[in-house]
Amino acid sequence: MTTTAAVIGLGAMGLPMATRLAERFTVRGFDIAAERVALAAEQGVAAASSAAEAVADAQAVLVAVRTGAQLDALLFGESGLASHLAEGAVVILTSTVGTEGIADTASRLAEHGAHLVDAPLSGGPVRAGDGDLLIVVGATPDALEIARPILEQLASTLSIVGERPGDGQALKTVNQLLCGVHIAAAAEALALADALGLDREKTLEALTAGAANSFMLGNRGPRALQAYEEEGAEVLSRLDIFVKDLGIVGDAARRAHLSTPVAAAAEQLFLLGEAQGLGAHDDSAVIRVIAPERLS
Repeated sequence: MTTTAAVIGLGAMGLPMATRLAERFTVRGFDIAAERVALAAEQGVAAASSAAEAVADAQAVLVAVRTGAQLDALLFGESGLASHLAEGAVVILTSTVGTEGIADTASRLAEHGAHLVDAPLSGGPVRAGDGDLLIVVGATPDALEIARPILEQLASTLSIVGERPGDGQALKTVNQLLCGVHIAAAAEALALADALGLDREKTLEALTAGAANSFMLGNRGPRALQAYEEEGAEVLSRLDIFVKDLGIVGDAARRAHLSTPVAAAAEQLFLLGEAQGLGAHDDSAVIRVIAPERLS
């Protein structure tokens, strides 16, 4: 029975996940930023002085990294966690890093008596704290049995897509293709409405009531309308995340010898946004790449 979890990295997603898990499990958290550890401790998460201390005796270890290279360094680098994991522990990879190298990571963890649960998630910090995430999972049945109580505490939608680590990354790659394209399309549509002299708020209301609606239009549209304000929209998902994720999409498509021209066009918009200094802005700010200034 899974009773103890560790969360490595208490950032925008790690902290709410840790506090959500602490409602049901014993949770130890570690972050290189001492203030994040202190904040987690105030919310019921046991503070660890090192990542190695956090994972000791934990049946499940949640990690959130930006790239596969960071995952490799975390687990197998000079102070790698793999050698500190409890026998039979599961490492739950919550980030989107792509399929490349995931099978090798799972094999190397197995040499240390541990399992990899490939479980990229979507939803943002608020939904993480509410246990309302979408999580797609690729894992062996034995590893999934250990990880399932943890995943169910975090997810409102838990989709088991395969028994191989990497299957979760594959589905998340497809998901991010659609999300990136939909955000770019929503921005383009609202920019066109502005150029045609339409009231943007009324346009958005009309579009979301009809067949043109999408989750991203309804979710990002209101924030795109705030992109031209002095402080911009609240950052709920950074623009440079889609630079990374659409890069993963492109890499996967090339390995599969598949043409993805619409995703490639969206990727260029996000790359331009990053080059223009919008990387740390909300991803809805991609509208400012299409139309740098309001036209009406």
